[in-house]
Amino acid sequence: MAKRLMDLKLDEDFESYVLIKEATKRVAKNGKKFISLVFQDQSGQISGKYWDASDQDIQQFVNGRVVLLTGKRESYMNMPQMKIVSMRLAKENEPHNPLLFVKRAPLTRPQMEDFINQTIFEITNATYNRVVRYLIQKHADAFFSFPAAKTNHHDFAGGLAFHTISILRLAHSVVGQYEGIDAPLLYSGVILHDLGKTTELSGPISTEYTLAGNLLGHLSIMDAEIAEAADHLGIDQQNQDIILLRHMVLAHHGLLEYGSPERPQILEAEILHHLDELDATIMMIQGALKNVQPGDFTDRIFGLDNRRFYKPTD
Repeated sequence: MAKRLMDLKLDEDFESYVLIKEATKRVAKNGKKFISLVFQDQSGQISGKYWDASDQDIQQFVNGRVVLLTGKRESYMNMPQMKIVSMRLAKENEPHNPLLFVKRAPLTRPQMEDFINQTIFEITNATYNRVVRYLIQKHADAFFSFPAAKTNHHDFAGGLAFHTISILRLAHSVVGQYEGIDAPLLYSGVILHDLGKTTELSGPISTEYTLAGNLLGHLSIMDAEIAEAADHLGIDQQNQDIILLRHMVLAHHGLLEYGSPERPQILEAEILHHLDELDATIMMIQGALKNVQPGDFTDRIFGLDNRRFYKPTD
């Protein structure tokens, strides 16, 4: 059985089918065209350069295509890279379905749907419940299939719902530990906080930011959707519950420089921000640690200030 991308050691040869997650046409200093690529299989992803690319190469080696890749794992600036020896498109009688090469959430869609529906039953505030039900039903297909990010954390099919469920589990623990927390508000904010990514991102295969994603971002997108949901359901937008829900979404990045129009100003928004950060951070570190041996450091993690993390020996 062919090795997967993340199973490769330095200088190890590779030949197998992989998905082109990203393909960008570039021009080298000598004026020749090349393609900057990110390859993906279910183990992870690795970058590579296809030098001296012809116009035909640029036309056929694009996002979402499966290729038979022959190469060798190398390192460039302490980051893994694939030296491409040869590459061709997969044929009809070979593995060519992009979904075969996309990482998936560890829970099935029915399992995730059951968890979300059970949590919605715990949202006893009628306004929160109605808005959450309306928006989840509206975006259900994308919510349970999209990743939570293009890269960094939960960047796999179903990652958006799985990330939400992970935070809900943490939120249940926090509610059980501390008094005075508005659980229905917290659970509602958790479910809605990243739901705008169903518009911000293009989908689970070769994920890109949409025009709305680039120009508006998922916080602003979902803020507007909560207001629209209130109108649709006949709820006054000036109702305090609607304003609190919108604040949960707008403040969940925590800091203005991280994209939040407002910093958290209610307890539940502060909790959501920290639980969101905690879950994303743990997933990034654990994902990097899977690719190193005990006694080694991970590659630098861009989303964590380019820090490396050590994997202790047994």
